[in-house]
Formats: sequence, C-alpha cells, structure tokens
Amino acid sequence: MALSCALLISLIPKVCGQTGGSVGEAPRSDSSTPSGVYRSNAVIHVHSDLVLIPVTVTDHNGKTISGLEKQHFTVFEDSTRQDIIHFVAEDAPASIGIVFDASGSMRSKMPRAIEAVNNLLNHANPEDEFFFVRFSTEARLLVPMTQYTDDIRRRMGALHTNGTTALLDAVRLAIGEMEHAHHSRKAIVIISDGEDNSSLWTVPELKRAVREHEIVIYAIGIPALAGEASECVPGRRCGATLLKEISTQTGGHLFVIRHMEELPQVAATIGEWLRHQYILGYVPTREKDGTYRKVEVRLERPKGYPKMNAIWRQGYYAPKE
Repeated sequence: MALSCALLISLIPKVCGQTGGSVGEAPRSDSSTPSGVYRSNAVIHVHSDLVLIPVTVTDHNGKTISGLEKQHFTVFEDSTRQDIIHFVAEDAPASIGIVFDASGSMRSKMPRAIEAVNNLLNHANPEDEFFFVRFSTEARLLVPMTQYTDDIRRRMGALHTNGTTALLDAVRLAIGEMEHAHHSRKAIVIISDGEDNSSLWTVPELKRAVREHEIVIYAIGIPALAGEASECVPGRRCGATLLKEISTQTGGHLFVIRHMEELPQVAATIGEWLRHQYILGYVPTREKDGTYRKVEVRLERPKGYPKMNAIWRQGYYAPKE
C-alpha cells in the first residue's frame, strides 16, 4: 500500500536516537483552556516522503472540536502551500508516560494529584498503554510500559511524599522508557509543582532530547498553596515557567491549576486531547536536503462552528537524499 511506510510513523512520527542512561529504572515486566494558537519550536524528523502533522483543534473552553474535514485545513511549508493527501480524524491508541511528582512539596496536593491520574486512566482508549515514573530526589520507573492500568493505580496507592525534586531527570527517564512504545502516538503527562532543585540533567539537554524523540508533553502545574514555601533553587527555572518551557517545546500545553479541585477535570481534558487529533499528511514540494522546514496550519471555520484554536508542531527536519 502507498501509505504503509508512512503509517509506521503516523500520528507522531517515530524517530531515531536515544538519550543516554536513565535513573532508577524498574525491572521490565512482560505485561504489555487555552485560547489562540500555540506554537512550538519542536521539530519532526521524517523518514518517509509523507510528512504527518498531528493537530489538536479546540474551542475557547479547550473542548475538542470534531467533524472537520480535509477541506477545512490548509498547510504551508516555508510559506508554500502543500496538498493534503492523507487525512485522519479518529481515536487512535497512544503510548502515554505519567511522570508524577512525589517530593515533599507535593504532600498537601497528593490526594488530588492521584485523583487526576485516575481520571486520565479512566478516559483512556482501551488500547492505550502506559508507564509510570515517580520522582522526588531521584526518578524511578515504578511501572514499565503496560496496558494493565491497575498496576499504576496500585503503585500510586502506596506512594509517600519526601525529598527534593528531580523533574528534569524524571522526564529523561520517561523519554528512555518511551523507546518501548508500541504505538506511533506518544505523549508524556507531567503532574508537578515544577520546582526542580536536584536534577543532574539541564533544560538545554532536555530540549535536545525532545526534538530527537518527537513526544508530545503535557504538563499540569500545581502552584504552592497558601503558606507553603517555595523550594526553588535561585538561578533555576521553576514552577510554571519551567513546565511551560518543557511542554511548549513539543507542541504540547501547560495547564496551570489555580484550585486543587480543577485537577481531575484537567486530566480528563488531556485525555480528550490525546484521543481527538486530526492527522494531516503531505508530500513536500521541495527536494530532500536535510534543512529545517517551518510548518503552518490554517483553519477555515465551517458555518455554525465556534471560534477555533489549533495546536501543532511548528516544523521538521527534512531527510537528505
């Protein structure tokens, strides 16, 4: 089939490359409201003539919009319009990593954070697979990639909060575990107050890694509650600033929680976004030359539809001949 090669990288294209090392890996088991347009500097490495761009379309409340057709989208590559020859709008399964902050600063937030993860699992596609990374002073892979979500629920129920926060190291470990994914659509969901004060990894290293691996990252930022002291180290990016930098780099999004009661619903929203994406595919008009190509997606609003917002990755590296 003409698209058989492309489908191997459909939804979010799989790329080559692997980050070195990981922290605290568990033994592997055999069980298998935004508004406007959000832009990202993340890149897509393409190993086929067909370039595939996943697009999330929402209304002003962050609710996904379904029912759009190919003619409602226009794609430009470096300002040149491209012909969309591949269009998919379906609930495809995904490989999802949950990166969960169990540091001391999360103690008072733990019950709602656990409820949020349960809500995310409840809204999953039946064919989705998950893994679970817990982090405080160090990051540990507690549940390797599996379709048995009860394994994650059980490990969450035994969590205790303590120590400092190694958020970047946890994302590094999650990127490594994603090498075992069985689905082309890949996402990492971070639940944290974002206060990194003990990671060995740096933000520039993380940015390089997410560009190589093409994983969409969603972050749920939980600010310090009234009377709680910040654990942020001077000179480091902290809180919402750090989480936004991580998520927008990949074409994902940061959801900032203002009230703890919002956590479960935000997790459900992320689940909905993961399950409802439009996939646009085109063959570039330019030759393969290894250069970076900027991508722009424009929407034409059908009659009767609300104002729409779009989120997509902003570019890719073309392969060389």
